[in-house]
Amino acid sequence: MTAAVPTDADLITRHASGDPQAFSELVRRHRDRMWAVAMRTLRDPEEAADALQDAFISAFRAAGNFRAESQVTTWLHRIVVNACLDRVRRKQSRPTVPLGESGLNEPATPRDSISDRETRLVVKEALDQLPEDQRAPIVLVDIEGYSVSETARLLGIAEGTVKSRCARGRAKLAKVLGHLRNPDAIANVPGPESKRPRRGDA
Repeated sequence: MTAAVPTDADLITRHASGDPQAFSELVRRHRDRMWAVAMRTLRDPEEAADALQDAFISAFRAAGNFRAESQVTTWLHRIVVNACLDRVRRKQSRPTVPLGESGLNEPATPRDSISDRETRLVVKEALDQLPEDQRAPIVLVDIEGYSVSETARLLGIAEGTVKSRCARGRAKLAKVLGHLRNPDAIANVPGPESKRPRRGDA
């Protein structure tokens, strides 16, 4: 009979009881998603890697205090977000990170999806322009799919604050990304070199 696959909570319990393999399995299960969260929050692979390492060390040490009041993924997510925000606060300024021609670990892009890739890069650049206090809620609510209440718990702020920061962030994104909804809006705007001649000009 095949042994039942342990749940995340089982792995936490085993780790707290001294099982040397349990936490490694937990990391293996969730590393990719936690990495994505760190990257979307920090926009810098080196910073994200450091934050993720800090987060897993914190989780390793704090696992014995896990009380199953939330999902293990939510608990890990909170630790990762906090580690990212700690790094931002320590730097006291948001770094400007040049984006490459392709996203992190993106496969070769077929010709018919070049437009999609360009759109993703534009969205990444737009997110990078948001202040950290607006970017984190936007990432959690609009990209990761967390509810306002869950995001408030993850960030340790009031639900009203989450809503207001998301609203301000979305307003800024709408200005930057408006051309994605109406591509012709930019195409139809004449550039300086295409100004119509004034009446009487030669």
